Amino acid sequence: MHFNISKVLDHRKDISNFVDHRKEISAEKKALADLLASSGDHFPGSDFHPTDRKTWMLELGPERLRINQIVWPGTHDSATNDIGVPLVTRPFAECQTRSIYDQLVLGTRVLDVRVEKGRRICHGILQSYSVDVVLNGVKRFLSEAESEIVILEIRTEYGHEDPPEFDKYLVEQLGDLLIHHDDAVFSKTVAEVLPKRIICVWKPRNSPAPAAGSPLWSAGYLRDNWIDTDLPMTKFDSNMKHLGEQPPSAGRKYFYRVEHTVTPKPENPVVKMVDNEIRPFARLFIAQTFAHGFADRLQVFSTDFIDEDFVDACAGMTHARVEGKP
Repeated sequence: MHFNISKVLDHRKDISNFVDHRKEISAEKKALADLLASSGDHFPGSDFHPTDRKTWMLELGPERLRINQIVWPGTHDSATNDIGVPLVTRPFAECQTRSIYDQLVLGTRVLDVRVEKGRRICHGILQSYSVDVVLNGVKRFLSEAESEIVILEIRTEYGHEDPPEFDKYLVEQLGDLLIHHDDAVFSKTVAEVLPKRIICVWKPRNSPAPAAGSPLWSAGYLRDNWIDTDLPMTKFDSNMKHLGEQPPSAGRKYFYRVEHTVTPKPENPVVKMVDNEIRPFARLFIAQTFAHGFADRLQVFSTDFIDEDFVDACAGMTHARVEGKP
């Protein structure tokens, strides 16, 4: 029997690399757990829980709550519920299991939606339902919760072409709900922008960007610093570093997002399993922003598989800001 020695050695190397990488992930997760054990995850507002997450902005007082005070709970790849084939491709692409409407009822207030030229939702090469499902879910929610503000980010997915005349389509569909671009919006209260309730950020790849003063906001008004890693402490530290480089949210004229997520890799491809390495440490991240002295810079905070506790943490920090707590 003939053995290909080079293939055997390559296979052993792959196994060794996989084992080493799993050890690295475990070490980083332990580092986060140790930080949590030593410093805790208590912060001003951490004990607050909205009476009804569906209307948590209303509970905080639209006449008092300013747009730049809000810590916005967001979802990453928001419209990927039910994408792909169950047990085949879905575990590698589904970042949320709730519908857009259900996410909003839960308390989510920033949506990250990816589209392709046929106006369908996509994540990489996988396509899902029409973007109309997203827009109808947003409109349904806002018809039931009249004092809530939503940031709707829609972008053309990497590797895809822009939907033709999509900007016009968004304006037609969302109409009077749109809060038109205006830098003065950041310092206004929620009550001052009502009854308009959607800040829609449109990020095309090749089409013209929205103009200043138009119904849609351009890409520069929702910024982040994404890094491609599945290592939880590496991502945690990177998020902290980049947040620390931002000016306080009270003075800046753009939204800044911290994505509390990690990225699946070929040797670590299932989204939920990868995400579980960092998701339990969301409150720790908020607490650490206070410990580092730049809690006033946290604004949009997003996650995969959003849950009630994540929403409560963001609403609680917002409540503390409204009450004038440090």
